Amino acid sequence: MKYVKKLVGKRIYLSPMSVDDAETYVKWLNDFETTDGLGSSSRVISLEDEKEWIKNNAGNYQFAIVRLEDDTLLGNCGFNEINHLMQNAVVGLFIGDEENRNQGYGQEALDLLLEYGFQYLNLNNIMLKVFSFNERAIQCYKKVGFKEIGRRRQSYFLKGKFYDDVYMDILREEWLKNQ
Repeated sequence: MKYVKKLVGKRIYLSPMSVDDAETYVKWLNDFETTDGLGSSSRVISLEDEKEWIKNNAGNYQFAIVRLEDDTLLGNCGFNEINHLMQNAVVGLFIGDEENRNQGYGQEALDLLLEYGFQYLNLNNIMLKVFSFNERAIQCYKKVGFKEIGRRRQSYFLKGKFYDDVYMDILREEWLKNQ
């Protein structure tokens, strides 16, 4: 069994990551179309590095995004920087192949993560960072209920231009109002 349905939505589910998917992740994480939006285009990811990362992080609230109808791996999402004392965390996600972007999978993955974070991890504030050029992602985050809380101006340099880091967050009470 490659995937386990930990968090199940209408079209996707979130599963603990599998080291068997390392080759797919390496393909995505060395593709500028994916990494420009993640801020990691300058990195070179090897298969061994990715296997090691998955082994070390698969149980740390990192999930594979998998299409429900055919168990196709679509991307990755998860929580970082969880502070249980302060009840906050940072969330991140990406959809790997361009053909699967703009299909609502990211929004559904975020919905599942927020429910998990607020209902099971006892979080109160979940934050994310996105780059100002990534309007598609910003619109997705707003649909889910995230609000812009600030910017770090001209802090991301890509292809000869500077862009802002846009910080967004959502509170448990805001999330509950939308349920």
